Amino acid sequence: MRTFARTLERTGVLQVDSVNVLQRAHYMPLFSRMGPYDTDLLRRAAERRPRRLVEYWAHVQALMPVDLWPVMRHRMDSYRAQRGKWRVMTTKPELEASLLDEVRERGASTARDLDDGLPRAKEHWGWNWSDSRQALDYLALVGDLAIAGRNAQFEVLYDLPERVLPPEVLARPTPSVADANRELVRRAARSHGVASASCLRDYFRMPAKSVKPAIDELVEAGELQPVTVQGWDRPTYLHRDARRPRRLDARAVLSPFDPVVWERARTEALFGFHYRIEIYVPAPKRVFGYYVLPFLLGDRLVARVDLKA
Repeated sequence: MRTFARTLERTGVLQVDSVNVLQRAHYMPLFSRMGPYDTDLLRRAAERRPRRLVEYWAHVQALMPVDLWPVMRHRMDSYRAQRGKWRVMTTKPELEASLLDEVRERGASTARDLDDGLPRAKEHWGWNWSDSRQALDYLALVGDLAIAGRNAQFEVLYDLPERVLPPEVLARPTPSVADANRELVRRAARSHGVASASCLRDYFRMPAKSVKPAIDELVEAGELQPVTVQGWDRPTYLHRDARRPRRLDARAVLSPFDPVVWERARTEALFGFHYRIEIYVPAPKRVFGYYVLPFLLGDRLVARVDLKA
């Protein structure tokens, strides 16, 4: 359990994705770092009290520590200011209040539970969402609803934040935008160990203009140290708690959504390993395969494993 907790803390966020070939994406990074483990530990951490993780748009859709909820409030406010980008919030504004009332009365519910078979848009492949689903997505992004978990069909369960998050988390004050940006960069640096500004920005998908001031403050405070990385032509920073291991015995397949490889430019710069996921590439144009996982051996990415070959 201690190993699980330490690994979870160090990784910081676990990307959630609907692709399910070997295992759901959010389970894979812990397996790559720990080996076989009881996946119910992660499910309980994300779905049962005392809840330690909650799903939010942290990297992309991802499980993040619950204590980041107040830090993400500035992001929620930003989405609220962009309300018009959600077509349904303009064409059917009444859905907002009705869905909140329905969830308040019913408890944790999926979009399918709530939309009673309403017609679904078919403009875009893979995004066959009903109006209710679009409105629920907006309500979750602005923090009026929270994600309580997922059902057996991997559908999102929406509920009121006060029924999902610990009360002490909801009661915490909202940090300033500058303080929130600094905390996100701090956590990204701790997870990466060594990183460029671009790497730090990508970990929580922050606006580029928000990252440099946060880096400067962390350098001034001694939490980050400017360093030079051989082969990199960009400013790079070392977190003060980063340690070079005495030896590297890594032998692991990595999910395409693992933090080690999710920023493809970083992967290529660090490992000389050009990696792309090809699930959306037409079969005749694929170079390596439908769902190829990099294989980490020691401190090198040395192979690719095609699980659909």
